[in-house]
Amino acid sequence: MTEASRTPTGNFDALLDLARQRGASDLYLKAGRPPILRLDGEIVYTESAALDAAHIDHLLEPILAERTRARLDARGDGEFAYAPGNGERFRVSVYRQRGQTSVAVRRVKRHIPTFDDLHLPRDTMERICQAPHGLVIVAGVTGTGKSTTIAACLDTINATRQCHIVTVEDPIEYLLDDKEAFVDQREIGADVPSYAVALESLLREDPDVVFVGEMRSRDSAEGVLRAAETTRLVFTTTHANSAPGTIPRVLDLFEGHERRLALDTLAVSLVAVVYQRLVPAADPNVARVPATEILFATPAIRSAIRSGEIDRLSDVIAAGADEGMHDLTQDLARLVREEWIQPRAAYQVAPNPDALKMAIRGIHVNKGTVR
Repeated sequence: MTEASRTPTGNFDALLDLARQRGASDLYLKAGRPPILRLDGEIVYTESAALDAAHIDHLLEPILAERTRARLDARGDGEFAYAPGNGERFRVSVYRQRGQTSVAVRRVKRHIPTFDDLHLPRDTMERICQAPHGLVIVAGVTGTGKSTTIAACLDTINATRQCHIVTVEDPIEYLLDDKEAFVDQREIGADVPSYAVALESLLREDPDVVFVGEMRSRDSAEGVLRAAETTRLVFTTTHANSAPGTIPRVLDLFEGHERRLALDTLAVSLVAVVYQRLVPAADPNVARVPATEILFATPAIRSAIRSGEIDRLSDVIAAGADEGMHDLTQDLARLVREEWIQPRAAYQVAPNPDALKMAIRGIHVNKGTVR
């Protein structure tokens, strides 16, 4: 952790302006600490005086909507989008800890990056965007760029397909201007009270392409799966540690016979899962690049899901290069060979460092078989 130069703390916008000037992705406010930035993935303390709880509440006072304040009082957390008027947009999370308010702010770039900008496999991602209907899940832990990847997908569709795109987000992160498509973006709390209400009316809005911010509850997952069963192409995100791990993550939102129905729906409707995690780049001009794991719903994948043999998915992905699939180890090896990342960085995130070492040398290991 390092220190940045002295920071103004007179108002919230001044702190956001500092984050923008420094190129920080995130700003954090916590009682007892000075404002904190995240630069290229690293935590950086500013030299400002430590904030106290009253100061943080004062900074939030002009921008905290009544509905967010009510949720913070009732549940201890809240989230909203904030646009200070200079074209910038921020995602603000407020939450209680030890009885005091803390804040995490993510700066959202107005420009929607392309797949090339994001260093994602363009041919694979464009293939996903061309799917006429079904479910696409982008998975990963918090802060791995899931929303940005989906924004790139939606912008690609927006520029190439005459269709109706509807997003349901909490909050809206990227603003999509109409291009070939026309776009309606609904924000939870501002445009509609909840995901449940938004998803209940979704199909009546006659969308062709849908983005639901996250499958975070049974109701949101049910709405996503219901939309994917129709002739809609549905994008969503979830927190998972691998592409195969996405399936049980979704199923865990259901119980009893509903779990079986969800499994059958996934087997029929799934198009692809894109798992990603960010790795420090070798290029000093690039902060981090995504290492990905791609699952396409091939007949073998659908069969494994339908039969509940989720443990088979990893082997099917690893052996599915001819069908456009790869696992995390294979992609890390590619990034090392193409000198996008250093071997040390790859080994730090590799599920199996020994398998990665062999993959870098062009040797694939699958259940003890070397080929």
